[in-house]
Amino acid sequence: QVQLVESGGGLVQVGGSLRLSCAASGGTFSRYGMGWFRQAPGKEREFVATINWSGGSTYYLNSVKGRFTISRDNAKNTVYLQMNSLKPEDTAVYYCAADRGIPDYLETRAGEYDYWGQGTQVTVSS
Repeated sequence: QVQLVESGGGLVQVGGSLRLSCAASGGTFSRYGMGWFRQAPGKEREFVATINWSGGSTYYLNSVKGRFTISRDNAKNTVYLQMNSLKPEDTAVYYCAADRGIPDYLETRAGEYDYWGQGTQVTVSS
């Protein structure tokens, strides 16, 4: 069983930055594709970014391209989401997730992920 623990959320002003971390334990981290999702109040959970097992391939939601960067450190069993130029519409609970499927596949569908963290709140104030 894989456990995922997110950290790094908080309150930030428009245009500011935050770096989310997701520490994994209990599994072989380097075998999993990893993703970040978010859910705002009253909305469906939304794909944000994904990274393959090696970190060599990534894919982003269009609205965060150029502002967010997903990365991973397999030696530390951790995946990151660097968020810059934050906007009020980025306000949400952010979740990391692990996909046991094909390690090189960039999965965007929440239902295909096998393990989830508890989430971390990101609030962008205007």
